[in-house]
Amino acid sequence: MTPWLQLLGPAMAVAAVGALVLGGDALWPGRGRLWGWISVVLLLALLFVPPGASSVGVAPHRAYVAGTWSLFLQRVLVISVILAILGSMDWLESRAEGRQAEYLALLLFSTSGMMMIPGARDWALLVVSFELMGIPLYALAAWAKNDGPPERPRLAAEAGLKLFVTGTASSALTFFGLALVVGLTGTSRIDAIVDPGRVPLAAVGMLLIVAGFGFKIGAVPFHFWVPDTYQGAPTPFVAFLSVAPKLGGLAALAVILLHGWNGEAAFWKPAVVALSAASMLVGNFFALNQTDVRRLLGFSGIAQMGYVLIGLAADTRAGLAMALFFMATYVFTNLGAFLVLHAGAEGSGGHTIPRLAGLSRRAPVLGAALLVFLLSLAGIPFVAGFWAKLFVLLAGYRAGLGWLVVLGVALAVYGLFYYLSVARSTFMAEGEGSAPVPTRLPLRLAIAACLVAVVGLGLWPRPLLDAAETAAADLMGEPVALSGRR
Repeated sequence: MTPWLQLLGPAMAVAAVGALVLGGDALWPGRGRLWGWISVVLLLALLFVPPGASSVGVAPHRAYVAGTWSLFLQRVLVISVILAILGSMDWLESRAEGRQAEYLALLLFSTSGMMMIPGARDWALLVVSFELMGIPLYALAAWAKNDGPPERPRLAAEAGLKLFVTGTASSALTFFGLALVVGLTGTSRIDAIVDPGRVPLAAVGMLLIVAGFGFKIGAVPFHFWVPDTYQGAPTPFVAFLSVAPKLGGLAALAVILLHGWNGEAAFWKPAVVALSAASMLVGNFFALNQTDVRRLLGFSGIAQMGYVLIGLAADTRAGLAMALFFMATYVFTNLGAFLVLHAGAEGSGGHTIPRLAGLSRRAPVLGAALLVFLLSLAGIPFVAGFWAKLFVLLAGYRAGLGWLVVLGVALAVYGLFYYLSVARSTFMAEGEGSAPVPTRLPLRLAIAACLVAVVGLGLWPRPLLDAAETAAADLMGEPVALSGRR
């Protein structure tokens, strides 16, 4: 058995960076931008340090297992928080002066909780990790305090409240389901389960747990917080909220369904298929009529989670690998789209589609970047989102989910209408002003990194595909040969 300290090293290192930022700001206040750069440098160092043998192993009582599965997800999460910090630094300096360090620390503490989720094999550790991820997000959603339009001056506070209420409701559902499952099995191990066909209470508990985690990823019918929170919370934070917690939710569902309950797929698979279909339908149809781009991307995110759930519903190693690939590309695509929207809104004074009119003339690079991100979200060749949708749909088809795949393809075509409506306003509509859009170095670096990743993975997806397949094989305990792909 490997000691806890070694296995949890990456998560503890991120938490230590957060503690360093808090302690340093207490001793030397007023240096928020400096602490942002220090956080980025330390996280980059953590990202490029090769994992040693001590970071792979099994904790006492098998409560935590570290391997290629957890390392893959932890690296993607570290990348997402680096981009989120870079994208937030200018906004924090102008809108939250004196509160930068607390913001950065909460972001890092939340990320450290996410990083423990993939390796958790005990209900207690999984729940603690999820709450460590979720609680800082409630405060961060309301960080802008009284920001909002004149008719709704406390929109940020409203966004934080809605995220808090739905988050606590999801936790209540999860805890009630856990009480049933743990009480019936007599152990807190995730892979211990009573046959739900013989014990109805076990079935109820399992459904409540899936519902609780469905809130976290914004799947229908647990999606109501998504558009409102995205509209009210600070846009640089929403860029992080729209990807990283969802990756944590996917990791938790994969551990529960494909590792812990893999023998009961006949019971939970229909529920996941229903969640997938409902998320794609509601997300795409409600996105079409949105005028606020933040709400549009919120409903788009709901639809995207429906595609990810196809990979889980496939109940195969290939399905899980393609879901991981989808989420990794989605991190760059959606985060980049929100950061471009933030930069454009700062220059035009609003987040609505008409406010983006003429963005390509005022800031050609931003306009081109937004177009690439929109095309990736829509699944147009040849950017990263195209391969993500294609591979996850192929995995679903090979698993016998033909009707769900047909629905996904049809709705992907439907989604083109609202993505291209944003692109049309950006490139073809006449804007009210002609002043250039100012962007500073951190925000430019974050957008550029997302753009390079989306285009690069669109041209050469193989390295990420191989890494995702190796991670999926590690969780499901199946061998994988990367030299001979299916």
